[in-house]
Amino acid sequence: MAAWYDSAIFYHIYPLGLCGCEKENDYILKEGGFNRLNQWADHMADMGFDAVYIGPLFESGTHGYDTTDYKKVDSRLGTNEEFASWVKLCHQKGIKVVVDGVFNHTGRDFFAFKDLMERKWDSWAKDWYCHVNFNESGPFNDGFSYESWRGYAILPRLNMQNKAVRDYMLDVVRFWIREFDIDGIRLDCADVLDFEFMRQLRETTEAVKSDFWLMGEVIHGDYGRWVNDKMLHSVTNYELHKGIYSAHNSHNYFEMAHSVLRLFGPYGLCKGARLYNFVDNHDVDRITNKLADKRDLVPVYVFLYTIWGIPSVYYGSEFGIEGQKADGSDNFLRPAIDLQSFINPDPELTGLLKSLSEIRKNHEALSFGEYKELFLQNRQYAYGRVYNGQACITVLNNDDGPKELYIPLPCGGSKAKNLLNDTPVQICDGKLRVTIKGHDGIIVSVI
Repeated sequence: MAAWYDSAIFYHIYPLGLCGCEKENDYILKEGGFNRLNQWADHMADMGFDAVYIGPLFESGTHGYDTTDYKKVDSRLGTNEEFASWVKLCHQKGIKVVVDGVFNHTGRDFFAFKDLMERKWDSWAKDWYCHVNFNESGPFNDGFSYESWRGYAILPRLNMQNKAVRDYMLDVVRFWIREFDIDGIRLDCADVLDFEFMRQLRETTEAVKSDFWLMGEVIHGDYGRWVNDKMLHSVTNYELHKGIYSAHNSHNYFEMAHSVLRLFGPYGLCKGARLYNFVDNHDVDRITNKLADKRDLVPVYVFLYTIWGIPSVYYGSEFGIEGQKADGSDNFLRPAIDLQSFINPDPELTGLLKSLSEIRKNHEALSFGEYKELFLQNRQYAYGRVYNGQACITVLNNDDGPKELYIPLPCGGSKAKNLLNDTPVQICDGKLRVTIKGHDGIIVSVI
């Protein structure tokens, strides 16, 4: 039996940015965050999203990843009770809720690190962090040094080899499931997180909630090391993310197709696994800025919704908004948006994504169908998703002009229809005869 995440369409919210929160947390409770987020629950349901990854949410000092209290919603957003109500609202609308779990490091205001700063050698927390050294002092002149994430001293790295630390974090996860009924956790920095902890986390969550989803942030490497029956269900598919915009900018669909086969093909690294596919997120420039020709937003999103894996859309990108890193800051990637006053700059793109959600939900082949490459040139690419004898065929064109193509059918069938405009498509001698406009993508159902 398939799990909910096998066919999920995700929406991604960075709440501290969306709600326009202050960059520094004074730990004084603010009001209004979840009133704004309630509007986004309605928006997600209207757009056809049935899962949301929202995070970071835990109390933190600045950007959300310097956690100071693992059992408290960030004061800049609201209260635990308000978040619990928001989860219920999402569930009522058929939307699963996944939060961030920052278990590789903490903030300096976390109770364990504060005890370490206060009591030094005598602190029970001296073994909670990696490479604590009382013979030298770090950049904050604490009287000791310690390992931090990527050298950022505000993010002291936890010693996940310590059973007490692992037990504490496993209890945190149980708490969030018990108190808020969340449906999954995205593990921050999973590419450097302790493997034994992730194994224990899988056992713990399955015991508490059998369909609980674990997804890890992994940039590089063999994704199969993390995605397996003993550890995580999915990881962030950064390899395909790079291939998507690069292939369109260089008019080289071979790059995109190569990544698909390398990951999901007959001998792929992650054959059978559903990776978390995206075109932008809170850490990378918006796809609108990455594309050399913004008309390619159409084939990009048609690909995202029809390729093997779990599609995810970052808040605001359904409107085609822009956002780039600047001056070493990610703030421009994480804007405040008030839906009540927001003027949509690209309603056609928004309509396309809404249609793609509906098509994906109504055609099981797009969630469960086997991938079959059918046609590949530098500027044109076609593939099928075949399930129970039926197929959905995606055709992409990143050339400036139209192209007539004859696409071999991946299975039998006598009738074909373009699902995006509900028009018939001709079948000639076992092939689809398709004329596709420049910078376009189409989805054809064959029965």
